[in-house]
Formats: sequence, structure tokens, C-alpha cells
Amino acid sequence: MMRNSSCLVATLLMLAPACVEAKPPAIGTLAPAFRVTSFDGREVSLADLRGKVVVLNFWATWCGPCRKELPLLDAYSKIQQQHGLEVVAVTTEDSLPLYRLKPLAAMVSFTMARRFRGDYGAVSAVPMNFVIDRSGILRYAKAGSFDLDSLNETLVPLLKAAE
Repeated sequence: MMRNSSCLVATLLMLAPACVEAKPPAIGTLAPAFRVTSFDGREVSLADLRGKVVVLNFWATWCGPCRKELPLLDAYSKIQQQHGLEVVAVTTEDSLPLYRLKPLAAMVSFTMARRFRGDYGAVSAVPMNFVIDRSGILRYAKAGSFDLDSLNETLVPLLKAAE
């Protein structure tokens, strides 16, 4: 019995790292690579957006603050796109089916995606926003929605900074 317990403990210890929830990346470090598949089937990666300021937004259809934030992000991105802003909004897996989400994607000017691959930790709350500067450094990572003041405070200095 003792031998079996030892084997069980050893096996669990070997598996433990795989079971540990990934932590979000640290502010001030190189942002982890990511790849998304947009609602229209396009693949977009962080490498494709190099040289731009990127807002990576996680949202859900059932989230009230998300429903207010997405139109704000759309209006803001339309204004700041000429200065190098890119928004990528990723819906959570428990949102509506894709055929019901496509009309929403047609109403915004930024990439709406459903499939996300990247090491950004578990998204435990929505909305969740990550901001990556032109050099690929993570500058912001918080749960909660942006308002106009927080968008300006976070993004304007990054948009003004030369690469």
C-alpha cells in the first residue's frame, strides 16, 4: 500500500505543472504571441500587428459592461486608427453561436474573433483588456471596461510614441 501511495504522489507531482492555471503575462515584458481567427475566417497574429498599438479585448454577449465598451472601442478605434491603433476583440466560448455574432462584427471597424490561441492566462472576468505597445511590450492588463478617460490615459501616450 505504501508503494502505491508513493507512486500516486509521484505521478501527481509530475502532472501538477500541467494542471496549474497559466498566469497572465507581466506588464513591461514582451507580450506573448497570439493568433486569432476572425468571424470571417481570417487569421490575425500579434506579429501581423507589429508597429501598432494593440488593444486585445475579451468580451461576452451576456456581459453588460462589454455591450457598452464595444461601441466605445469602435468609435475610438475609428478616430485613432490613423495613429496606429488596432483593436482585436475576442468573444468567449460561452457567447452566442457564430451565425448570430457575424452581424455584430459587420457593425464594428475592428477585428472580431472567436478563436484565440496565446499564453495570456485564464480570462476569469470580462471585459478583460490587454494593451501592447508598438514594440510588442505589454503595457496594460486589467479586467474591467474602459471608459473614454481611461482609454485616453492608457493609449494616447503609446500612440504618440514613435517606434
